[in-house]
Parts: sequence; C-alpha cells; structure tokens
Amino acid sequence: MTDEQRAGEVLIVTGMSGAGRTTAANALEDLGWYVVDNLPPQMLGHLLELTEMAGGALPKLAAVVDVRGRALFQALPAVTNALRAGRQLRVLFLDAGDDVLVRRFESVRRPHPLQGEGTILDGILRERDRLRVIRESADVIIDTSEMNIHQLASRVVDLFSDAGEARHTLTVMSFGFKYGLPTDVDLVADMRFLPNPYWIPELKGHTGEEEPVRDFVLAQEGAREFIDAYASALHPVLAGYQRENKRHSVLAVGCTGGKHRSVVTAVELADRLAQVPGVAVRVKHRDLGRE
Repeated sequence: MTDEQRAGEVLIVTGMSGAGRTTAANALEDLGWYVVDNLPPQMLGHLLELTEMAGGALPKLAAVVDVRGRALFQALPAVTNALRAGRQLRVLFLDAGDDVLVRRFESVRRPHPLQGEGTILDGILRERDRLRVIRESADVIIDTSEMNIHQLASRVVDLFSDAGEARHTLTVMSFGFKYGLPTDVDLVADMRFLPNPYWIPELKGHTGEEEPVRDFVLAQEGAREFIDAYASALHPVLAGYQRENKRHSVLAVGCTGGKHRSVVTAVELADRLAQVPGVAVRVKHRDLGRE
C-alpha cells in the first residue's frame, strides 16, 4: 500500500484482554501511527473529524478499544459499521486460548476486568461472549497463543508497515576514545590498529570527510579487509534485530580523536550496511568538531 493509499487510514485495535493489545499498539506507534488508547467507541467519530481537520498531519490513526469501557464498549459494532462508509477503516482483533490468557493474568497477578467476584476464567468467558460479534467482523485476527511479545510486534510490523519501509534504523557514529565511549551503543569497532593520520603533517589539519585522509586510511594494510569483513558480519546481526523487532541500534566506530580513521570507517560501513534489506542507515560524527 502506498503512502497516498494509506493516508487517512484508521485501524481499530481490539480483542481479548491479555492477548497483546499494548504490544500491538507500541509496534504501531513505532511505525509512525498515531495511537489513542482506551477510547470509548462513541468518541471515534469525533476523533476522525479532528484528524480530517488536521489536513493530513495524522495520516495513520490507530484506536485501541477494549472492555475497560464496559457499557460503552457495546456500541463498538454499530459505530464501526457506521464509520466504514467512505473511510479506509480496518479492525485488528487479538485473541489467544483461554488457558493461555489465564496463565498470563496469573503471571502478572492482576484480575480480569470482567471477573467480578468470580474467577479469571469467568471473566475471560464473559469477555469472549461480548466480543463474539466484533471478532466475526474483524478484518485481521491474530492468535497470540504461541507468540512472545517480540513475535507479535514483528507480525504487526509485517501487516501494517508500508512496502519498502525500514524495519530497523542503524546509527553509525564515529567517536574519539580520548573523549570517552558513547553511551547507549550496541556495537563498537576500534580503528586504532591503523596508522594515525594525525602524525602526518599534511593530513593533521584535515578530517576523514576529506579525500586525502580517506585515501590515506583506506590505503593502509588491513583497512578495506576489515571494513568488508565487518560489514558482512553485521548482515545477520541486522537481520536478527529485525526478527526480534529491535527498531534502533547504534554502531560506534572509534579512533583516538574521532577525526580521521573513525570518520572514514563510519562512512564506508554505512555505505555497505545501507544495502541490508529493511535497514535505514544514518551517520553521525560525535567528536569531529572538537579541538
């Protein structure tokens, strides 16, 4: 589905309590959807009017609706049918087996919202009865019985991300070890095994963004071999991040001052890793402007 086709799309996320609505909502939010949680069905029409007034500023809207609304929730089937006319509206229903839902509620030690004075299973059965009509008319049903949260998030991404949209964003950051290791990094490459251009008088005042330094660094023994081998080694890592629904990572590439070897290497690695399917790559030079 193209951006033009998806503009104005509305997704109602509902289903059994404990089946993964929060995980699905978080995954949609990471994809750029505007997510509204615990919305009374009667408010859906007003919310859609506001999004239309926004003039495309909210092209993808997801509304999480569940039995926490109690009596208000009973209006969802009628409201949904009324809103379908003239709109790209779909209903995502999350489900799981009764035994699985019981275990999930027991593991978090919380009561089911409909169990009242009964058991967790009593609440689940009441909820299932109330949701029967909605489930039957849902556009997409996901059974999460055999899924963990990462698998569910990946399934949501598969279903609701735009074609060609990046599933993972990689930041390749050059830095200088003399200024400290960056915080919140996932991977670190140390380029101090290469000769330092800082000690070459005609290169000292230049940076890795300039051609003379780039040519010098890449001409050193082992430089291109390391870059090619390291980029190849990261291909399965980035593919694995996508399978585990890890949306962001940082690769820190260091040298002594963060101006020469690390800058060249960061750019070269970024060019290679941008070819990995589903990965968007950006480059950042943390210490390039330091004295």
